[in-house]
Amino acid sequence: MASAPATAPAAGSGAGGGKDDELADLLRRLVDALARYADRLPFDLDRQKLRSLTTLAAISVTILIAWKMLRAPQEQPRRPHRRAAPSSSNTSSRSRPGVLATTDACSSGDSRAHEAVNQLFQPVNLTLEQLVRHKLSEGRRVTCRLLGVILEETTPEELQNHVTVRPSAVEVLLEIAKFCDVYLMEHVLDDGSEEKVLSSLSEAGLFASGVLIKDKVLFCSTENGRTSFVRQLEPDWHIDTSPEIVHQLARFIRYQLHISPQRPERIASNIFSSPSLEQYFGGLDQR
Repeated sequence: MASAPATAPAAGSGAGGGKDDELADLLRRLVDALARYADRLPFDLDRQKLRSLTTLAAISVTILIAWKMLRAPQEQPRRPHRRAAPSSSNTSSRSRPGVLATTDACSSGDSRAHEAVNQLFQPVNLTLEQLVRHKLSEGRRVTCRLLGVILEETTPEELQNHVTVRPSAVEVLLEIAKFCDVYLMEHVLDDGSEEKVLSSLSEAGLFASGVLIKDKVLFCSTENGRTSFVRQLEPDWHIDTSPEIVHQLARFIRYQLHISPQRPERIASNIFSSPSLEQYFGGLDQR
């Protein structure tokens, strides 16, 4: 039976050399402990038979342990890889259950909000009629100077020689006249200038549709005469190029549009300015 202890390590050789040695040593110590315990029993026990039975039990246990170890799946070596340092937001998300779902929901809500804001502030293609109605704030009567606004000329002296209607201003003026009572007025030096002005306005098509009529084109011999016209007509809007007249009428007229190549300092909340009539009604950023 001396070969029995040597058999145990052989049976466990599949578990590795180091483990086999430890297991064999454990079995030898177990057999010796049982032998010493047999000496203390109150009845006689054959030590040789005890060793045989103990060895058989030890071999059985060894085989069972080795079989379980062989059946156990070997752990695959892990490939070392770098892990990105967790950000504070990720760490806090892991430490609080449900925070990821909340973050995703907030991100989705923010995205929808941004889209709504972007759509709100996207430029829209408004028609000229919509622009005119918006800028005039539903005004129903408009008075307008001719020089520098509807005409290319800027002084009464120029009207004695020629009169040129600005084509870009015609369309805007006709649109205003569709829903406003429009009066045109100018300071002239003689009757010939009046005739030239009326003729040029007619040739430009201002009277063709009937929304503007010649009787509402007024002439005066002084600048102050224009101021008197405006105060008598009491328009919702007056359009002029003279800063003095605009200033004088600021207390009496609801709104005024000052046409000037330079952007003048705003002297009152009801006075607006623009380089031209068509530029003012061409965008929504002037008011």
